[in-house]
Amino acid sequence: MQNSLALKLNNIIKEMQDGLLPEALANWYSIIQSRAREHCPEDLREKIGIVQDPVLPMKFKLNISKRTVPFVISAIEQVLPEMPYSTRLYFEKVQEIILQEFTKNKMGAQ
Repeated sequence: MQNSLALKLNNIIKEMQDGLLPEALANWYSIIQSRAREHCPEDLREKIGIVQDPVLPMKFKLNISKRTVPFVISAIEQVLPEMPYSTRLYFEKVQEIILQEFTKNKMGAQ
């Protein structure tokens, strides 16, 4: 019984770690970028870019214009249910940061 519980806990921890591997995050960023580009107007597609830092693989730079923010947010929302738990938490935070920056920039422009 204790062995079974330890094995279950080990599997849960392993899944949590795997969801935050740089390769896994890069894959989800790629999916989000593709979906956002599919749904935005053609003239905005190149305004959505995501670059992984070659030195710090856990660091990603989102190059998105203000006009593409709704499409990126929508793409994140679409794929959240498909993500492992830890990855979902990560992208919920990314979504929150994007919205904060968008709101801050929008308020500053007024």
